[in-house]
Order: sequence, then C-alpha cells, then structure tokens
Amino acid sequence: MRTYHALPVTLLAALALTACQNGTGTKDEGAAHPDPASATVTATHPAEDGGSGKGTGGATGTQGTSGATGTQGGTDTSGATGTQPAKGDKSATGDKAAKDTTAPRVSCNGSNTTVTAQPVRRPLNHMLLTVKNTGSKLCDLTYYPVLRFDEMQWVPRPIEDSKPQAVTTLAPGESGYAGVSLSAADGSGEWGTTGHKLTVGFQGRTPNSDGGPSALPALPAKGVYYDSTLTVTYWLRDMDDALTY
Repeated sequence: MRTYHALPVTLLAALALTACQNGTGTKDEGAAHPDPASATVTATHPAEDGGSGKGTGGATGTQGTSGATGTQGGTDTSGATGTQPAKGDKSATGDKAAKDTTAPRVSCNGSNTTVTAQPVRRPLNHMLLTVKNTGSKLCDLTYYPVLRFDEMQWVPRPIEDSKPQAVTTLAPGESGYAGVSLSAADGSGEWGTTGHKLTVGFQGRTPNSDGGPSALPALPAKGVYYDSTLTVTYWLRDMDDALTY
C-alpha cells in the first residue's frame, strides 16, 4: 500500500505561478500592457482633431511636416506668378527695346512702316497719325512729322509742349503716334481749305534732315479741312498723349 503525503502550501503556490507563466492560467495580468496598435491610434487622434501640436511628439512632428509642405507650395506658386511677364504688353516690349543699345537701329520712314491718318471726333478738329513698324529691326521716330497737304508751300509748326524726354523707338510690330490740330475751334484761323492728299515726311538724326522715304496715307474721300493754325505733335508712344494737345 502506497502512502500519500500532503504537499506544503508554499509548493502549491509555486506550481500555480508556473502554470500562469506557461499560458495555462488566467491572463488578467495582460491588461496592464496596452496593445501597440491601440496606443498608436490614441497618439494620432489629438493631432487630427485640433492640429494644435498638443498630441505626442510623433504626432506633432507629422503635423509640422505637412504644414511646411503646404506653405512651400504656396510660395512656389506666388513666385511663379510674380516673375511671369505679362504677355502681349506692347509698351513693355517697347521700353525693353529702347534700352537695348546693342540691337541694330534704323530710322522709321515710308520704307519700313505703314502710316494711317484718321480724323477723330474728340478733340474737335483733330487727326491722328499712326506709324507701325513693319520691318525686322528697331526704328526711331525722331522729332515730329513734316506734313504737306496737296501742294502746300509751308510747313506746319510743332507743338513744343509735346516733345518727349526720349526718342520714340518702335520694335517690330509696334506703333507710334502724332496728333494733328487741323484748324482753330473758334474759327480764328486763316486760309482755310480742304486737302485731299497728305504727305508725311520723316526727319533724320538731326533736326530738319532727311530721314528717308515719305509716306502717303489715304485721306477720307471728302478730304480734310485745315487752316493757318495747323500744328502737329512730336512722335509719341501713347495714342492718348498724342490727342491731348
């Protein structure tokens, strides 16, 4: 007959502890260690909700990177806009052309331009001359146009107040202007007559010198009335300026 002896209480406690460590006991102790996945979600939520950087260090770092990327994108767009030249701006082209001292330059005249003469309603008794550079080089409109209606034997005076600070230079495709005051609005002019043919002469590099072939712009069929007060502006870049005298 075998004899069984009771195990000491301390030994039973040791066996119970061993069983828990081998996975055969309860797992209550596991609740004290949070699941890594749930910990990550908990750290991310504060940054998503407020974006104020009050979350954990990892969440704040992510938010900061995203914000920096957005700011950089805005800067790039603004920079591109600021440096983009305005396309089709003729005045800007003319200014650049005028400053380009290395480009070949010639005098504007009847051989490299087209000239039109158009009476306008405002100001009263005025006509606008338009010269367009049809050549391939820069051309200079020097001084003022020399006008001659039909067989006129005198030269109209220039309006000195219209003299520009610099020579009007035209790049290919650009236009210059001159305003013509045909007659006195109060009727004080003399020798009033109607012209049916107009010759526009061009000056060279010195006053009253020959600037090359003249132009013969067409006039309205009824002609253009003028008198002894006939005057003309200097060549100007802006059409509105040419019609202010």
